[in-house]
Amino acid sequence: MSRSNPESSPVTTRTGAVMAEIRQRIGARQLLPGEKLPSVRGLAATMALSVSTVVEAYERLVAEGLIRSRPGAGFFVADRLAPLSMAQIGPRLDREVDPFWVSRQALEAPAQVIKAGCGWLPPDWLPQESLRRALRQLSRGADGPLVDYASPQGLPALRQLLGRRLGARGVEALPEQIILTESGTQAIDLLCRFLIEPGDTVLVDDPSYFNFHALLRAHRAHIVGVPYTPTGPCLEAFAAALAEHRPRLYITNSALHNPTGATLAPVTAHRLLKLAQEAGLVIIEDDIFADFEHSPAPRLAAFDGLERVVSVGSFSKSLSASARVGYIATRPAWVESLVDLKIATFFGGGQFGAELVLGVLQDKAYPKYLEQLRLRLARAMFEVGRRLTGLGIQPWVQPAAGMFLWCRLPGGMDAGALSQAALHEGIVLAPGNVFSVSQGAGDFLRFNVAQSRDERLFGFLARALERGPAGRA
Repeated sequence: MSRSNPESSPVTTRTGAVMAEIRQRIGARQLLPGEKLPSVRGLAATMALSVSTVVEAYERLVAEGLIRSRPGAGFFVADRLAPLSMAQIGPRLDREVDPFWVSRQALEAPAQVIKAGCGWLPPDWLPQESLRRALRQLSRGADGPLVDYASPQGLPALRQLLGRRLGARGVEALPEQIILTESGTQAIDLLCRFLIEPGDTVLVDDPSYFNFHALLRAHRAHIVGVPYTPTGPCLEAFAAALAEHRPRLYITNSALHNPTGATLAPVTAHRLLKLAQEAGLVIIEDDIFADFEHSPAPRLAAFDGLERVVSVGSFSKSLSASARVGYIATRPAWVESLVDLKIATFFGGGQFGAELVLGVLQDKAYPKYLEQLRLRLARAMFEVGRRLTGLGIQPWVQPAAGMFLWCRLPGGMDAGALSQAALHEGIVLAPGNVFSVSQGAGDFLRFNVAQSRDERLFGFLARALERGPAGRA
């Protein structure tokens, strides 16, 4: 009988962990070409592994050409790395802090990195068993969802279910008014293609989700930020921006605002819609965090009836980032043109992803999962908020739900410099100015409470605050 090798998988084993650690250090330029690696015994002690495990990992890296051995001297980074070396996969620690910075650092980081600044839940918080059940059901069903294109508007059964879910939040949308997309980002991209031309002005909240900025720059739009308050955008500044810039579009999160966690007040919503109507402004309301709410907050789309407000969302935050399904809910007159544009730019939709999401949403365990997730987030919000406050890092507002805390650092500390320093300790933070068009949030950080429970994070923050500001925001 053959016996399985406990270290046969280099990705998930102890040997693989050593290899990943060395690749990450080289990719992050913590180890430079020609530099000596940590000694076998030293790294074994640091990682609490056997010497033989580290030796095997080093020998495999030698075979890859990433490092080389000098008998009697130890192991060294190769002088010249191959163009496709795994070392290049590591995130760059010296990258400029811009709207792509947090995403690139978090997406490219190895598993052991603390992703306190990222925008998603830890994998073990997501409904993995429901996803597996839905996958098994798909594998036993018809061939179409596995291999074929979907209809351009998207799976009818999922659009019907989405219509009911939107109705529960006060947004009346028939299935015929809903278009499925590959993600929430693709939904906004499609709407930007449809609604704006290069040079058009688009309003965003300041601060707001940094990928709004990146996407709008890709469309060569003129971006104007409107200061955000705990009850929504500052109405005086909003009115002034309308008068001065005559924008075509406004993009926002109404419920569980990103990054602040604030919730739109009904009175602000009504006044905002009146201003938008007078100016002929279209509003995209990104509702991607809806499943995190204990009870529905006010929606612009609910007050407006999808006349000048377009609602978009996806399931990447609450269900799976791998199941790429988003949606647009809009006025009937725009549906056909948007579907034509979707065909022209993305062709057919992803039938597999839509069927998978539908299967999970119909799973009887899903409502219980959401209830437990909301409680889990509430506990994390309380605990992380308490720990940060104890360090002198103050939340800007106490969110009603969700996963983000928007916090001010004490003493005018520069969040960008702090975030760069954190990378060297295996921590990804989200500095405030990546969210701010005006660059007025230099002493703020956005914390994802679900990803911010590691003691190493609080130890780093305590040491950094004790040393004092490395610079002023």
